[in-house]
Amino acid sequence: EYESVLCVKPAVLVYRVPPRASNRGYRAAEWQLDQPAWSGRLRITAKGSTAFIKLEDKTSGELFAQAPVEQFPGIAVEGVTDSSRYFVIRIEDGNGRRAFIGVGFVDRGDAFDFNVALQDHFKWVRQQSELARQDPEQGPKLDLGFKEGQTIKLNIANMKKKEGGTGSTRPRPAGAGGLSLLPPPPGGKSGSGERPASLPMPAQLPGTPITDSLLSWPQPAAAPAADVWGDFAKASGSASNQAQGNAGWVQF
Repeated sequence: EYESVLCVKPAVLVYRVPPRASNRGYRAAEWQLDQPAWSGRLRITAKGSTAFIKLEDKTSGELFAQAPVEQFPGIAVEGVTDSSRYFVIRIEDGNGRRAFIGVGFVDRGDAFDFNVALQDHFKWVRQQSELARQDPEQGPKLDLGFKEGQTIKLNIANMKKKEGGTGSTRPRPAGAGGLSLLPPPPGGKSGSGERPASLPMPAQLPGTPITDSLLSWPQPAAAPAADVWGDFAKASGSASNQAQGNAGWVQF
């Protein structure tokens, strides 16, 4: 098992705790808060299910005291009744000797982080214990096999081809390069030279004066179909006349 760091606070104060005369809780006001016995760094580590509150020197990191915590909340860490920044912890020297000392934080947020770090660790310990007690063999097994005589029905009606559907569609003519060309629009002939019929005027929309004024604009009349090549014929005739007039000229 490796040792992980749960929380580090650079400033903590240590106080001597007077003997408790009754079963009532500890009070930080009885500790002479203006005269701490020691100051240094607090570090919370975890090894397995046990957490360790370590008081260390700020500069050298030398261990001043250590409090192993096997349960929280419990006797190893206990809060005071008159403040949320002070706690009483039980330190041990590894030889069976124990003592209770008071620790306090200057910042209330540091005290909150100290408390939350211990809560999160022992919450994780409880979850691991519950997972270890669960036996996967005792859980219900999921049986996906078919029972005797059980059948399954598949609806594949949409997958069947309709009878007579083959050859009903007309293939598109292929153009140059194998590209399929779209058929001409209905009612028109390719290369006939006929001008498409003029679009019918939209019916007047009931409503606003703007619509009425737009529909009252004069529309250009459509040219007759016989005059489609009129301008081109005139232009061709004038060009031929000019060529005949120039026939008597001699080029030098």
